[in-house]
Amino acid sequence: MSQPPSQQPPQGGFGAPQEPPNRAPQPPQGRPNPAEAPQTPPPPAGPPQTPPPGAPAYGYPQQPPAQQPGYGYPQQPGQAPGPYGQQAPGPYGQQPGPYGQQAPGPYGQQAPGPYGQQPQTGYGYPQQQYPGAPAPGGPGSGGGFLKGKTGIVIAAALAVVLAAGLGTWFLVSDSGDDDPKKPVATGSNDPKAPSESPTVDEGDGSGDGREAGDDLNAGRKPGEAKVAWLQKNDIDLPRNGSAVQGPWFAGDVVAKAVYRSVSGYSVADGKQKWKLELPADVCATPNSPTPDGKIVIGVKNGTTDRANCSVLQMVDLNTGKAGWKKEIKKNGTWDFLSDIGLAISGDTVAVGRTGNSNAYRVSDGKELFGTPEGNCKPFAFSGGEKLIAAVSCRTDDVKNPQNQVQELNPATGKPRWTYQPPRGWEVSKVYSTTPLVVRLEHEEKKQYTIVALTESGKLRSQLTPGKSDKLTADCGNSFAIFGEKLEGCSGVAADANTFYIATEDDSSGTARTNKVIAFNLNTGKPKWEAPAPAERVLKPLGMEGGDVLLYMRPKYDTAGAIVTLPPTGGTPKTLLQHPSGAGRVENGFFSSKVLYQGGRSFIFSQRVSASNDKEELEQTTMLVFEK
Repeated sequence: MSQPPSQQPPQGGFGAPQEPPNRAPQPPQGRPNPAEAPQTPPPPAGPPQTPPPGAPAYGYPQQPPAQQPGYGYPQQPGQAPGPYGQQAPGPYGQQPGPYGQQAPGPYGQQAPGPYGQQPQTGYGYPQQQYPGAPAPGGPGSGGGFLKGKTGIVIAAALAVVLAAGLGTWFLVSDSGDDDPKKPVATGSNDPKAPSESPTVDEGDGSGDGREAGDDLNAGRKPGEAKVAWLQKNDIDLPRNGSAVQGPWFAGDVVAKAVYRSVSGYSVADGKQKWKLELPADVCATPNSPTPDGKIVIGVKNGTTDRANCSVLQMVDLNTGKAGWKKEIKKNGTWDFLSDIGLAISGDTVAVGRTGNSNAYRVSDGKELFGTPEGNCKPFAFSGGEKLIAAVSCRTDDVKNPQNQVQELNPATGKPRWTYQPPRGWEVSKVYSTTPLVVRLEHEEKKQYTIVALTESGKLRSQLTPGKSDKLTADCGNSFAIFGEKLEGCSGVAADANTFYIATEDDSSGTARTNKVIAFNLNTGKPKWEAPAPAERVLKPLGMEGGDVLLYMRPKYDTAGAIVTLPPTGGTPKTLLQHPSGAGRVENGFFSSKVLYQGGRSFIFSQRVSASNDKEELEQTTMLVFEK
């Protein structure tokens, strides 16, 4: 197989890193805490030690940091690494980038949003916290629960915890504001629904999908899109509510999973096409289905707190019919299945968790490969056009881990290439598969960086933002101990030679605003930046006809919109202006994901929770606009 590159990468900004010597890697450690004033961490006192042989100590995969760590990446003289999984001699010194930021302690602070941004409650103001959410400072606050400990020590401790019946740790943190009121989609002044509204009440096609007398298209202005349909929650959920997984598109169906069911709806009018009831909670899902509309989800193997996320269920999203079902093949005592990560590439679904992995054929459930032999083990996957694996390797120093990025053959699991970052840098997220853009984090230095890799897995560039630019992406608010979701981040976009990402919101003025920065993937340097319109916030969604597709968030008195930017930058052009009459509902989402598909924009709730059953059934779960 090809080896990590030894060529000199493009210079500039931090100076893109040289390829490190091939050191035996180490367990992923916890992610950094909120960042404060930039500080340049000192270089390591000496070269990493060669790990002695011994029992593996693979670290558990982590979710993104509660707040953006410093942006930097060590440079080193660099040597061409040896073969995959083999140690290569020669120390190297790591020098942090100039923008490294030291994160404050202690861990366990109120959870900010991903990458240093305070979570948005939908895109509206004010924000609120859902009933039953972990209190500030608690284990679900995103401050770094179990950070800085070795994977095996934690695994052993958690094995005792789980054996004692304390159950699965799966914590979801939403906004941390102090407004207890949650906006809902109803109101006494709302006019009547349009006749083409969906029939989703009770999940059987008999309802109208919104409060009687609610006409979100009333007073629609020239040039505004119309509300195609709106959907409310129709499932009686547990006390703390439930995450909503998806959406996934297959033909004319848009599907989602909530609690113990998966449902499919017509993309045109929102009418329910099918509903698949499940015996236990949905606990893991991939970001996208197969090209022919099949998906594999994780379902708990029971309804008690001790249940594992160990059952795989294939579902045909076109018809809602359940396909094969099987238990994940466990690999020894230390294979923990309390939570897992799933990714689909082609006809393969890969299952990741601490130090172990499996892959199955989506079409018939046949196991294709399992955990490989050797020093390095995949623990998380990203799917799509390629199957990308985050790999952790055994070392003797838990504070100086070694990770790798690999592209795997989805049919055999064999690496096509291996990229090995310097010691201490862990694979956090895959922002884009084609081209390949990866986020790396350094726990000890409280830093992160974004690198682009070539088709053969060599370092293409390292992004070098301006010193004052704090980049942000939305990778979800879930926290899991043993299973990491490497894919699924929103707020980023890429074409063959450019990566687009927004900055954090600037709230220093009368209203929030931000800008979008385009990075040259061949050099890592910014090509251009485009400020959002006054008092508005832009979020990249993807590419549309060669242009950058973005969501312009609503504000308290203005509806949102889908806009585009040419690949050369400039001023946003409106593609789909959402109607002002729906602004209140658009602003009222608990936490939302926005997609643009087939000329329609979908605003999708990522969690449903309420203080009582009546309010729970008033929660808007999907809002769809069209011309």
